[in-house]
Amino acid sequence: MSLQNSLELICFPGAPNLPIFAALELGYFKDVGLDVHLETTPSSVYQIENLVKGQFQIAGTAFDNVVAYKEGQGAISFDVSPDLVAFMGATHIELSLIVAPEIQTYDDIKGRSIALDALATGFAFVLYDMIEKAGLSIEDCELAPVGATPKRWESVRSGDHVGTLTIEPFTSIALANGFRVLQTSVDTVPNYQGGVFAASSSWAENNPEIIRGFMKGYLAGLKWTLDSGNYEAAKDILLAKMPAIQPRVANAVMKKLLNPITGLTPNGSLDFQGIDTVLKLRSRYATPSMQLTNHSKYINESFFEEPNKPD
Repeated sequence: MSLQNSLELICFPGAPNLPIFAALELGYFKDVGLDVHLETTPSSVYQIENLVKGQFQIAGTAFDNVVAYKEGQGAISFDVSPDLVAFMGATHIELSLIVAPEIQTYDDIKGRSIALDALATGFAFVLYDMIEKAGLSIEDCELAPVGATPKRWESVRSGDHVGTLTIEPFTSIALANGFRVLQTSVDTVPNYQGGVFAASSSWAENNPEIIRGFMKGYLAGLKWTLDSGNYEAAKDILLAKMPAIQPRVANAVMKKLLNPITGLTPNGSLDFQGIDTVLKLRSRYATPSMQLTNHSKYINESFFEEPNKPD
């Protein structure tokens, strides 16, 4: 593979991008002949729309987004259903329901506004499940599509909404600013396939060398990030790439990120029990209603071969 292979990558902003930051900083993508350009997305709609258009080749996204748009249940529609496929896992993500300081219980969010990325994709259904398990109905709250986590957190910080779901580093940033965690997704859906890497199935099949190169570079960055001997260096990279993280909360962010239950998935594997959870939630809440059970429709593990893993 020559260094002429350019790859456009779009991911949600957040601490889970640390292995990518590391792979870029340490030259792991260059080592496999890839010139990777990373852009963070303002919303799932922008991300999927531009992935489908071909402006980006790979997306770091929620597994739920892959299912949603493949099934025609996404926030926007396409003339032809996108042939998206997840080829590698990224996170067992912990979603925290961050709320304003005055919110003490779920009853306090009745009639109040909660910010979401979009109402039909991403992690909205995790929130719906949390609300219902707390004894409320979805109709008890006003749900507002705002965009990706930075926008949602800012909307809560400014008082436009009283709560939202966050990932790291935004959870720790919110806590440091006096906001509260009402509950986390680990309490309600302890096994959940959060982040994945996805691409158009046809593009992936026509560019297997680039897919495998990306995987090898990412997995090298992941291995380096998870090595305890690199903790301080990894934290420095995260702080440099995400200046919104206050140094005083950096260790809390790293603790969540390095925990496989709440953060990065060792070896980039896909969790089939976690995939089941995603499909069950989407089967319950999405429209048009359908029962989703077929894993193979949404994933392609053929690129994930032992030789692609870092030594």
